Amino acid sequence: MTNTLSRLLKSRDWLLADGATGTNLFNMGLSSGEPPEMWNVEHPDRIAKLYGFAVEAGSDLFLTNSFGGNAARLKLHNAQGRVRELNRIAAEIGRNVADKAGRPVAVCGSVGPTGEIFAPMGTLTHELAVEIFHEQAEGLKEGGADVLWVETISAPEEYKAAAEAARLAGMDWCGTMSFDTAGRTMMGVTSAQMSALVEKLPNPPLAFGANCGVGAADLMRTLMGFVATGTERPLIAKGNAGIPKYHDGHIHYDGTPELMGDYACLARDAGATIIGGCCGTMPVHLKAMHEALSTRPRGPRPSLEEITAKLGAFSSASDGTGDDDGAGRERRGRRRG
Repeated sequence: MTNTLSRLLKSRDWLLADGATGTNLFNMGLSSGEPPEMWNVEHPDRIAKLYGFAVEAGSDLFLTNSFGGNAARLKLHNAQGRVRELNRIAAEIGRNVADKAGRPVAVCGSVGPTGEIFAPMGTLTHELAVEIFHEQAEGLKEGGADVLWVETISAPEEYKAAAEAARLAGMDWCGTMSFDTAGRTMMGVTSAQMSALVEKLPNPPLAFGANCGVGAADLMRTLMGFVATGTERPLIAKGNAGIPKYHDGHIHYDGTPELMGDYACLARDAGATIIGGCCGTMPVHLKAMHEALSTRPRGPRPSLEEITAKLGAFSSASDGTGDDDGAGRERRGRRRG
């Protein structure tokens, strides 16, 4: 199976992903608590504009406005019966934008977590999770998404269920987890454990990595953990634009375009192939990242000291592996590409 993303991965040594969905939609008028997926139907022009932001900034791929578009999440808004429709339209708008780009741009169908807890702590089973994700995947496939993009996952069980759903839908996929508690996901997964999990899947992703979390520095440390496992699979780095801070009644991310440009090159030099931004990342950040990646020569893998000097301190002393200073992992790590 070939698709735009797999072809780009074969022809390029770095790809620029997109930025934030929520941050940009809030700037367009989305209200807190309002499901963004409804805008696919109510304001398709604004969703097309969101996708266009990424294309105009130089992104090689963008994620569809479907992060919370599964039945479990949409049920909170009495819209669980509209999963297929909302995801299909999210991808259709994206397909239209990408096809007009004048260059190859991949449409990646965003699939976020269900928000449910797996048994025995919760009620979610593997079979139900697969069903939920498969329904969403079929909608994204109908709309013309190139691949599924599973993101912000914290539980390994949910990652496995999403992988199974991608197989059932006959789609290639990528998948990221969010590492935000002392270098681990909310459910305790480390970078090394995720790397091992990926390789054991019957249908491993085209690329895997981390998104969201705390800040760009912490995401870089997680990325270094992936690299240290010796994986040959393309890695994804999609970090937040700095640290969230409250300002005048709303959340503001303190990352400057300059910082995100530095982060993009550090991520590339550390071994990431797909580099983008998550929360707080706006078009101005993406443009700076594209400029930096396009003009700065590739350098050696950065040290943890270089990362903190350019991106700020880590949020915790531990990287989640028990090797608190990370030096051992850095020495053992082997650079990709």
